[in-house]
Amino acid sequence: MDIRQFFFQFRSFTPIPIALSIIYFAQPVLTLMIPGVGLLLIGEYIRIWAVSHAGGATRTRDVGAPFLCTSGPYSRVRNPLYIGNLMMFSGIVLIAGSPNLPLMLGVTVTFFIVQYSLIVSLEEETLIGIFGEPYAIYRKNVRALLPRLTAWKDAEPREPLPLGETLITEKRTLQNIVLILMFITLRTYFS
Repeated sequence: MDIRQFFFQFRSFTPIPIALSIIYFAQPVLTLMIPGVGLLLIGEYIRIWAVSHAGGATRTRDVGAPFLCTSGPYSRVRNPLYIGNLMMFSGIVLIAGSPNLPLMLGVTVTFFIVQYSLIVSLEEETLIGIFGEPYAIYRKNVRALLPRLTAWKDAEPREPLPLGETLITEKRTLQNIVLILMFITLRTYFS
């Protein structure tokens, strides 16, 4: 199996060791919680915005897409969900605190950069095969992980899903955030 395929297929589970490490080493510091909560909220906002445009197409174990989504956050960056995830996990690291916070943050960021580099490589290879020239044009105009300051002018106009539908699609991520924060709280309370 292609390692990229492994990371794509199990991308919901591969961060579990990172999450467990964050919980195990948690030593919250009030001054870090505010920026941590800020990063967490910004990351989840980006995810909700992205999911409202891509819908449930992002919740699959098969590489590919039923349509080329270039609206909303996708008109600024090709992988807003991955940016949102990186920001959320970085925020959780700050909320949790750690005796060696720079190391914990560095390991977390490095893990996500490596994982998403592999996944993006596989996704782009697949999307160029599915969508051809339209994807090549999109890729030429919108960067993978560094957002544009302005929206790409040739983005397709797509009406976002209503908030209720978006939250239903995003519920697993929201549940995981609550679960991790709950375990950090319990770990802190009982230590």
